Amino acid sequence: MKPFLFALRQEPSQRLDLSRLTPDRLVGRTQKEIEAIDIGTTKVDAKVADLFKVRVGDPRVLHFEGGSERLDLLGAKLLPGFTIHVEGDVGAQLGRGAQGGTITVAGDAGAFAASGMTGGHIDIGGDCGDFLGAPLAGEIAGMAGGRVVVGGNVGQRAGDRLRRGIIIIEGDAGADLGARAIAGTIIALGAATGRIGYLNKRASLVLAQGGDFGPTYVDCGAHHFTFARLFSRALGEDSRRASRLLSQKLRRFAGDTAVLGKGEILTPA
Repeated sequence: MKPFLFALRQEPSQRLDLSRLTPDRLVGRTQKEIEAIDIGTTKVDAKVADLFKVRVGDPRVLHFEGGSERLDLLGAKLLPGFTIHVEGDVGAQLGRGAQGGTITVAGDAGAFAASGMTGGHIDIGGDCGDFLGAPLAGEIAGMAGGRVVVGGNVGQRAGDRLRRGIIIIEGDAGADLGARAIAGTIIALGAATGRIGYLNKRASLVLAQGGDFGPTYVDCGAHHFTFARLFSRALGEDSRRASRLLSQKLRRFAGDTAVLGKGEILTPA
């Protein structure tokens, strides 16, 4: 069966809440019922039919043709076994609270992508905004599982309060990568700036480009890490560049000792 299709008719005049358009919430609904779902965020009504042309298909596989930076909360709370693909850009909180499944975006994504994510896989072909995998205001921890691969650049504070999971950034990272990270793994293949690994407790940051990490990171020398080589094999399908980086001899910087952290920053030796 063909995938369930949402083709964007025009640029939305307001930000849209697409959290109601996940596969599990569409199963058992008729096309008319789906077209009547309100996805607006203002006093002006915005039904699915007003903005999307709907073609019924397999609800376990959703395709969005056309994108916009106003398409927020796409794939929120996605469950295992479901797939969402977007040909275009998306807005804020992509995959917010996703528990499983796969989300692929051909374009760019907004801020707070993968926030609260606990499982699954998100693949962003373009750039991503600030606070990738970070918690929203008032939350204690950020992303807590799953994998995120970004083909382009990311904004500031990627991996902020990361609790668990893997983030791969194939482009450059904005300021304060991995700040306040609790655990998990971040791999950055481009440049990174600012307070990298600031207040890191137990996370592993793997950087293709070295730098000065400040006095609270201790140089532990260069080593061939067995766990890194094994990890590199598991990442082969997600990012060949990340896989090659981890298979090299790496220099380890332990920290952040400012918080008695047991984390690390790894760079090519």
